[in-house]
Amino acid sequence: MKRSMKPKISGKNLYKIFGNDPSMALSLLSSGKSKDQIYETTGQAVGVHDVTFTVVEGEIFVVMGLSGSGKSTLVRMINGLIKPSAGEILIDGMDVANCSEEDLRNIRREKVAMVFQHFALFPHKTVAENVAFGLKIRGVKQAERRERAQAALEQVGLGARADSYPDELSGGMQQRVGLARGLASEPEILLMDEPFSALDPLIRSDMQQELLELQRSLRKTIVFITHDLNEALTLGNTIAIMRNGAIVQTGSAEEIVGSPADDYVSAFTRDIDRSLVFKADSIARAPGTIDIGSNDLSSAIARMEQVGADAVHVLDGDRLAGVITYQAANAAFRDGMTLESVVSHDFPTASPQARLFDLYPLAGAGLPIALTDETGRLTGVVRPQDVFRQLAGERE
Repeated sequence: MKRSMKPKISGKNLYKIFGNDPSMALSLLSSGKSKDQIYETTGQAVGVHDVTFTVVEGEIFVVMGLSGSGKSTLVRMINGLIKPSAGEILIDGMDVANCSEEDLRNIRREKVAMVFQHFALFPHKTVAENVAFGLKIRGVKQAERRERAQAALEQVGLGARADSYPDELSGGMQQRVGLARGLASEPEILLMDEPFSALDPLIRSDMQQELLELQRSLRKTIVFITHDLNEALTLGNTIAIMRNGAIVQTGSAEEIVGSPADDYVSAFTRDIDRSLVFKADSIARAPGTIDIGSNDLSSAIARMEQVGADAVHVLDGDRLAGVITYQAANAAFRDGMTLESVVSHDFPTASPQARLFDLYPLAGAGLPIALTDETGRLTGVVRPQDVFRQLAGERE
């Protein structure tokens, strides 16, 4: 399923100055002074510096940066917890930086929920009561609160633990309760501020996969904050990398790792396992094919020479029938054999969304890997040498 390209959240020329005279700091920024120079001169801190971004409906937009980069300030501006010093931030076209208090309350009540790093569960309340707490504050009746809390717990796999208490749950389970609490209000947008960073690595990895599974069915718009690049690459449809309050690069995981914008991003991505980032369609080529019903060995050899390939795939109408290599075709041609007799039906195939990690063993066969869609139709090919070139970080 393709994601919508409709903007859900957007920020334009956002600034946040922490101090008693933001206008002075903004003036110094416009004159080219650095964040450190402004702090030394005025004692004011630049939290966010001229940030512009767009989050499309239904995507996971990950904001990644080290401590002090401005990422948590940015996410708190989205739901109005922090007011920008300058700029606008729109949710469905409404500027939450400059709207009325009533409009802001309605946005928080109807559109946005936040999941924090620390679980902040009430130890004396049951899991279901914790999940339903926000609904209780909003005046939702008890029966409906319980129903919606139970539904949210089912979504995160904790339906059977509704009447347990927080101290009876593991850390991962407690974080799932926090996620269920956000889901219970049925928001359109989830803001997640380093929600998994306090978890053990294995539990953290499990939670990342559970969030991805949940997103496949719920299709929420998620803004996810993290300081961990691997987590960003795992979760993000789009990733924004922040440094010193500014966004230094925005793109997909493949764009961030494959074409880092500067030395700062390059240093982050240097040790990333490229086989887990790049997908087959990122290095796919248009398939060179012949039709078994209208070609012979001579035309098959000519086709391979035309496209500069050691092998081409053979089609039987719309059906992928096999592959033939240049070496086998020439040998068969000399021996007077037919095209059908040398077509190999044992050849590697993969999904266009397969990771290079999954293609690596297939590339060992030396044959082009056929990329096929859900119906089995050939959409592209990946040459073994392109797999190895991408893993090595080489450009053709």
